[in-house]
Amino acid sequence: MTFGKENNIEIFALGGLGEIGKNTYVIKYQDEIIIVDAGIKFPGDDLFGIDYVIPDYSYLIENEDKIKGLFITHGHEDHIGGIPFLLKEINIPIYAGKLAIELIKEKLKEHGLVDKARFYEIEEDKIISFKNLSVDFFRTTHSIPDSYGIVVKTPKGNVVHTGDFKFDLTPLGHPPNISKMAEIGNEGVICLLSDSTNSEIPGFSMSERKISQTIHDLFNHISGRIIFATFSSNMYRFKQAIDAAVINKRKIAVLGRSLVKAVRIGQELGYLNIPDNTLIHETDINKYSDKQMLVICTGSQGEPFAALSRIATKRHPQLSIKKEDTVIFSSSPIPGNVIGINKIIDQLSRAGANVIHHKLTDIHTSGHGAQEELKLMLRLMKPTFFVPIHGEFRMLKKHAELAQECGVPICNSFLMDNGNILEVNEKTAEVTGNVQADPVYVDGEGIGDIGAIVLNDRKKLSESGILMAVIAIDFKNKTIISGPEIITRGFVFMRESEELLGKIRDAASTATLKAFEAERLQWVTIKKEILTQVEPLIYKETRRRPMILPILMEVSTT
Repeated sequence: MTFGKENNIEIFALGGLGEIGKNTYVIKYQDEIIIVDAGIKFPGDDLFGIDYVIPDYSYLIENEDKIKGLFITHGHEDHIGGIPFLLKEINIPIYAGKLAIELIKEKLKEHGLVDKARFYEIEEDKIISFKNLSVDFFRTTHSIPDSYGIVVKTPKGNVVHTGDFKFDLTPLGHPPNISKMAEIGNEGVICLLSDSTNSEIPGFSMSERKISQTIHDLFNHISGRIIFATFSSNMYRFKQAIDAAVINKRKIAVLGRSLVKAVRIGQELGYLNIPDNTLIHETDINKYSDKQMLVICTGSQGEPFAALSRIATKRHPQLSIKKEDTVIFSSSPIPGNVIGINKIIDQLSRAGANVIHHKLTDIHTSGHGAQEELKLMLRLMKPTFFVPIHGEFRMLKKHAELAQECGVPICNSFLMDNGNILEVNEKTAEVTGNVQADPVYVDGEGIGDIGAIVLNDRKKLSESGILMAVIAIDFKNKTIISGPEIITRGFVFMRESEELLGKIRDAASTATLKAFEAERLQWVTIKKEILTQVEPLIYKETRRRPMILPILMEVSTT
């Protein structure tokens, strides 16, 4: 299906608008499509049992022949995590920085897809050209090396996607290429898509160099064992911890599968410099004195199965907390994770550890720019039209207000939802239609087979449990042979609820006998009658709504 006018640029998101995560953006001109990023979103507490949320790829599958490539801004999960699921549907080339390529390969190995992928390494001075479109890059600073902004050059003008960025003028890696950003702006930007994550935070974000100094100061003064918790994708952060450990002659153990992979890739690409015999296996932790050990682990967001959680709850086979240990949380809580993080901090403190987190000292800084940095990007790019991306709606709205302060008329900013198509030409921009962009849930090996009904059932089970009414019936003679037997899980304690269960048993029996009065007896008739009788009774007695499951067994007595 084709949308819009042939000579307009079409811009839309399959994920990343009105949410944090699932970043997947599409830029189309005539018969050529450029995709920017293919991320996942981690499920909230309301998505029971869901592993990941990915975009609906229907549009991309239908238009596979038009796709020139998938271009990756950087290697974080919310920008590359969806690639295995996308490559299962379509075969397209992937353009990315060298670190992102290695991280993507690791993900594809888990899905048996690495041999299917076609990779092309991008660099700042390399332009990728197609029939009508070309793609250029500019270096940004973020919490991971090899972060790029992307320029899609079209006959109608340039579309710029910033990726995730901040303006860190004293970074650990390459500085942002402000001069190239200014050149791009002077050349002309018809539409800017820019990261909105920290649009509500005034000022400038703190430099990684400041965090580095804090980490080195802490390591210089801590005499016991150090347990350092951070994101496995925040390579600059665990590089700082590794560098401080090397200076202080500490051995380093890495816990957490994703973190072990990231450290290995960082070493192979030269981003991490770890001297020989410094990195040890986790089984050797207790062979060294406390003052000789740094343990870097996952679990800074309170994840129940991550290494730090298992350490805090005494479930880790190699490591348990000592009273002289210092645990450093080098991260800030993602919304929704605060309760889990506080619980782990409390458990670690009870075990005797000294816990340091971002509220106590400058041990974390965001990889996303604050308001003044967002304004700087707007001033450099000087866009005609503006689409705030990567953020919840209030963040997008605030970013549009910042753009207005920087000279972009509010009528030229577009607060869009996933799937909205923005058509742009030299003079005008307008939202003209939609593509399918509903969230798709990944549950184990199942992709897209979990919908609202299943999630609602899981929610009901989690809140009020389940009640089963088991009845053996002679359908031919319309008689109850045995039952109803009432079985509950997560609803009431059966030994202490005999009176209530008796009422439920009587109601189910009455409902079954009433259903027998129908001229044509059907399973669905009996089940419906049981639900009609039992549901209001349970709510009246308990003010709860458990899932009620009538189980009917056909028995013949002839």
